[in-house]
Amino acid sequence: MNIFSFDEQYVASTYGRQKVHFVSGKGSLLYDENGKEYIDFGTGIAVNGLGVKFQPWLDAVKVQLDLLPHASNLYYTSPCALLAEKICSRTGMKKVFFANSGAEANECAIKVARKYSFDKYGSGREKIVALKNSFHGRTITTLAATGQDAFHKYFMPFTEGFVFAEPTFESVKELADEHTAAIMLETVQGEGGVNPLGEEFLTAVDAFCKENDILLVIDEVQTGNGRTGKLYSYENYGITPDIFTTAKGLGNGLPIGAALFGEKTASVLGKGDHGSTFGGNPVACAGACAVLDAIDDDLLAGVAERSKYIIDFLSALPGVKSVTGLGLMLGIETDDAAAKVAACLEKGLVVLTAKNKIRLLPALNIPYDILKKGLEVLKEVLA
Repeated sequence: MNIFSFDEQYVASTYGRQKVHFVSGKGSLLYDENGKEYIDFGTGIAVNGLGVKFQPWLDAVKVQLDLLPHASNLYYTSPCALLAEKICSRTGMKKVFFANSGAEANECAIKVARKYSFDKYGSGREKIVALKNSFHGRTITTLAATGQDAFHKYFMPFTEGFVFAEPTFESVKELADEHTAAIMLETVQGEGGVNPLGEEFLTAVDAFCKENDILLVIDEVQTGNGRTGKLYSYENYGITPDIFTTAKGLGNGLPIGAALFGEKTASVLGKGDHGSTFGGNPVACAGACAVLDAIDDDLLAGVAERSKYIIDFLSALPGVKSVTGLGLMLGIETDDAAAKVAACLEKGLVVLTAKNKIRLLPALNIPYDILKKGLEVLKEVLA
């Protein structure tokens, strides 16, 4: 059986895969079909945030699999309700809608923002201000909300009503008018190049939204679940979104997404307004409960410590022009990032790209001995 040939023949050609066939992993280590070991600084693009097969997650998933793998949303299940209570209690949000991915969570957020505005103000107030260089998903509507021209090809017509500001308060304020329902942003633009937006900008936008009854929607798909040193990245800035979305690390390997609603938006959705067959799946929710339980103050302090260690190490290396990001979501500006990512993989280190940067998304609890070993590979490649 040749997995490469089968994939190329039968799987849609939507991914530029690296020619590695991973078959197993544990923690921050992955193994290919030949038994070669790789250090994982990518975590499945910020999904395996607590490492591959994190034991409490694995235990919770196995127990629920043995009990009940799925029941439709026409009925109640314990994991869904318990996860909703945990995530709302930890964040102060009032309600949650569970989906299967970040794109679906963002679709839900957009629908809720527009319905909130329609319910309160009537038609004609549906515009959403997003940011240039943003990324919010690959459905037609979340592509429309993505502020990168490269994604706005082939699939026309896109959903209307999105405009794109520069990441400056003046630009946002200029575009936000009486027709605006929401401002949608990532606190750190991930796919856009690991670009932190900064406290001054974010607090100004937060205040502007509150003054004008414009909803603030924060996309925490990549930044959430401890990735930046807080449970959700907006907490770094003392701001409060009306809606935030999350996915990736919440599932630690299983598909799950969530849209969280604050006081203004908690009651916007009524019966039949939205839905998802697999949303709130008991197995995914049971695992996510274990993830949230693990993201405590000690783990978050460890994220900050590891972040400083990595930044200090990288900043001293030749070939590194800058290091951007927050927590364990970091970008290395260097020449020919794609070639260096391939060289790292050859040497047994999994890293990613983001625009012209090498992107690092290691597990939040990566052991220091593995972290140091991986950084030495990076040092060799960057040199």
